[in-house]
Amino acid sequence: MIIVYDFGSQLAHLITRRLRELGCSAEIRAPTEFAEADAYVLSGGPQSVYDAKIPYDARIFTSGKPLLGLCYGHQLIAHHLGGKVVPGGKREYGATELAVKPEGIFTGLGPREKVWMSHGDVVTELPLGFRSLAQSSAHQNAAFCNPQKLVYGLQFHPEVEHTTHGMRMLRNFVDLAGVPRDWNPASLAEKLIAEVCSLVGDAAVIMAVSGGVDSLVASTLIHRAIGERLHCVYVDTGLMRKGDTEHVRQLYKDMQGFEVVNAEELFLSRLKGVADPEEKRKVIGHTFIDVFEKAAKGEAYLGQGTIYPDRIESAAPSKNASKIKSHHNLTLPERMKLKLVEPLRDLYKDEVRALGRELGIPDDALERHPFPGPGLALRVLGAVSTERVRIVREADAIFIEELRKSGQYGKVWQALAALLPVKSVGVMGDSRTYHEIIALRAVTSRDAMTADWARLPAELLETVSSRIVNEVKGVNRVLYD
Repeated sequence: MIIVYDFGSQLAHLITRRLRELGCSAEIRAPTEFAEADAYVLSGGPQSVYDAKIPYDARIFTSGKPLLGLCYGHQLIAHHLGGKVVPGGKREYGATELAVKPEGIFTGLGPREKVWMSHGDVVTELPLGFRSLAQSSAHQNAAFCNPQKLVYGLQFHPEVEHTTHGMRMLRNFVDLAGVPRDWNPASLAEKLIAEVCSLVGDAAVIMAVSGGVDSLVASTLIHRAIGERLHCVYVDTGLMRKGDTEHVRQLYKDMQGFEVVNAEELFLSRLKGVADPEEKRKVIGHTFIDVFEKAAKGEAYLGQGTIYPDRIESAAPSKNASKIKSHHNLTLPERMKLKLVEPLRDLYKDEVRALGRELGIPDDALERHPFPGPGLALRVLGAVSTERVRIVREADAIFIEELRKSGQYGKVWQALAALLPVKSVGVMGDSRTYHEIIALRAVTSRDAMTADWARLPAELLETVSSRIVNEVKGVNRVLYD
């Protein structure tokens, strides 16, 4: 096990992800939460070691276990162990070339390496027993080590793809530290089922299911653990994709205790006049709980398909990080009576899919594109209404249908249609129109933490655009985001 101590970096999750890719068990903790591990990694962060001090447990440095510091972590190692850190005369951000000594963490690499820097302060004096391993044009101690104690500091980010051989560096550290390669998400089923049994005991669980990958895998896992004490509820919010309700009925047709609750009128009434997406998330999250509590039959727990990126984006793992957005299942009202069970909370999306295959869930259900819990409310920019939801639902269905026909669906991570809060003047036939604008988005990703826009064929976009304008009443323009 490697523990990654998060000092406020939005990349702490990526460090953990990369270590798991190398086959190592890894998890993020706050710097004050010391625990025994095979090795420790100190993340970057926005602070200076001389700013308002981030508390940490000094046993991180006295445990005798291998230690790797990145950026802020690099500086903290030097500072804590008696070195000197000062504001740099020249700040380094972005791609940088280093002169490295091909030993230790740089074993097998060349004398010059391209890395991704992000720092202002620099280490000017190393602690006793340490020596420099790399230099940049502005920084003589861009990497350092104490090879006897297996302590390494890197002033750059090996976890990002912009550092050319970053994975090799992390692999070298794992090998030097002798960390077991015991991480395999596909083999987690038995362990997670046991954890659910231990947490829930003899109690019952109520769970929202949407047909999405996360809730499907989580509900399957919980059902394996507690059987018919799981009560699955599909809430038809009126904000779902075309055909979703029937799709979910089929997925859960063999599970007793499954029910559909039609709450479209309630959700749309509470969303009336709400335009801010963050507020939409909160309104929908709280309304979900209201519906669950009414549907509950004495259950003590609420099951959720929360995954690791959800918690990262909502800044749940670190008080030093910045919040990106609130997830509807992480904005629960304080008065909620149900306790949470979240068996996937430490997994990334691709790991969830691997676990789902281990549980025997069909690939066509596991490979479905992610869909946000708040549904189409987030894809209607601005105020939500029945008519605006209809428009975006029909456009989205056309986009997904054509992606499947063209063979592009499996090549993108997520694709969607969004309704913009502006209208456009156009001519359709011989008539002037003043109608809505649909924006299409498709992205590629590996783990839902970073994404790039998908380079879809122009012919496909032309087909989708033509169909939407012709078939979706009220739309006269389609854009690709």
